[in-house]
Amino acid sequence: MKSREPGERISPSGIPVKTVYRPEDAELNYASDLGDPGKWPYTRGVQPTMYRGRLWTMRQYAGFGGARSTNERFRHLLDAGQTGLSVAFDLPTQMGLDSDSPRALGEVGRAGVAIDSVEDMDVLLEGIPLDTVSTSMTINATAATLLAMYLVVAEERGISRDKLSGTVQNDILKEYIARGTYIYPPGPSMALIAEVFRFCADEVPNWNPISISGYHIREAGATAVQELAFTLSNTIEYVTRAIEAGLPVDSFAPRLSFFFAAHSDLFEEVAKFRAARRLYARIMRGRFHASEESTRLRFHTQTGGVTLTAQQPLNNVVRVAVQTLAATLGGTQSLHTNGYDEALSLPTVEAATLALRTQQIVAFESGITNTADPLAGSYYVENLTTQLEERALELILKVDELGGSEKAIAAGFFQEQIARSAYEQQLRVEGGETVIVGVNRFADDEGPPSIPAPDYSALEKEQVESVKRVRAKRDATKVKATLAALLDASEPTAARPRLMPLIVDAVRARATVGEISETLASNWGQYRPPL
Repeated sequence: MKSREPGERISPSGIPVKTVYRPEDAELNYASDLGDPGKWPYTRGVQPTMYRGRLWTMRQYAGFGGARSTNERFRHLLDAGQTGLSVAFDLPTQMGLDSDSPRALGEVGRAGVAIDSVEDMDVLLEGIPLDTVSTSMTINATAATLLAMYLVVAEERGISRDKLSGTVQNDILKEYIARGTYIYPPGPSMALIAEVFRFCADEVPNWNPISISGYHIREAGATAVQELAFTLSNTIEYVTRAIEAGLPVDSFAPRLSFFFAAHSDLFEEVAKFRAARRLYARIMRGRFHASEESTRLRFHTQTGGVTLTAQQPLNNVVRVAVQTLAATLGGTQSLHTNGYDEALSLPTVEAATLALRTQQIVAFESGITNTADPLAGSYYVENLTTQLEERALELILKVDELGGSEKAIAAGFFQEQIARSAYEQQLRVEGGETVIVGVNRFADDEGPPSIPAPDYSALEKEQVESVKRVRAKRDATKVKATLAALLDASEPTAARPRLMPLIVDAVRARATVGEISETLASNWGQYRPPL
């Protein structure tokens, strides 16, 4: 770790910060580097009027236990003024395991809601108008199956696919990099993602087929520069694969969406979001000759989970407020604000409601929505925006040299870079150079408060019984036939198979997440990271 000169200040990404910034520090060509909001290169925002025309979607992330309890939380948040849903799934669902799998033991319903079949999805969405509420699902390896379940629920309620709007995360590359909820090797996983792109473009026109995530990369310890660079490197890989699969770039690129973290260094975070739009626009036009509509970066933001502390947890209310300002001053299209108690447990109703109120206060009381990109022209912010873009581009070019994201992942490049940044950040915290209020400065002797946890063993037992009931009452012959069709179509020798309609058929017959995942894995195998 580079030693710092006495009195020197640097941003969390290692960018030296001057005492004062002057015009010469932010010399830009307005037309080519900034432009008006809604105009190339979208540095100042993707819409001409930004929040004067439409506020960001207030999309609180929720999911715990069973579908019924999660539905109750969703309806509470919608009644409190939330404007979109965001679903967290438990680890077995993310890993393609049914709740009665031995490998799911002890994990059912803990990290999110357990969904085994379309019957669970129906309960999860009970009473929610799917034709007017946008739904985001944080799901990756099993994204195609969970999307199919959502579509079947809508179909059985008489809602046409063109009325549905939402997002599946569907970003498998960051799972290999930073998170670990993968099932299949990269090759077939990427082919399945391209198939979801095709299917959504053809069948579900208002659905975003992927949310390319920097958030989890940042949570693993990346800097803002690395979050930006690695997210866009993964984007290049996805777009390249989709084009190689025969999809014209403009048939899917306008529905690409992104997911970033908002941390507490207000100005670096605002600059990161501005740099992301400009760099994305230049990549999509320069590398892929995309249309104007395909060069506009739209993104969801979540306040930084890793910044929350178990010590003095009420301090997290202030952290989340600062991060909310960073996201909205940076021009996000959608936002989740964390509950102050999330370092201790799943958020309580009180904490989740206060997190939503934080967004509402910023939206309606702060004045930041009155004008688009209010920090434009700040010598400091413009300088940071340029430096973040330039440093991120350097990293992207290194990934290019390694042959793209998939090969860089196999070589351990992303993982090593993130691990080093995380280690250096921990050293700064332990040495007191980076201050965490209530942890390494202004601490007290009080331990973290105790928050009652749900009875997860009872939740697991109930969910296991539920999936067994579904299997007992369904038409087993129909399930077997749909899974056999999926098995045949997913053979490695099959040329560009259209898998999504077959997954929808299996879901409609009440096949489970685990059965569909096992069917695909029997042809594709399972991924094991290199030692």
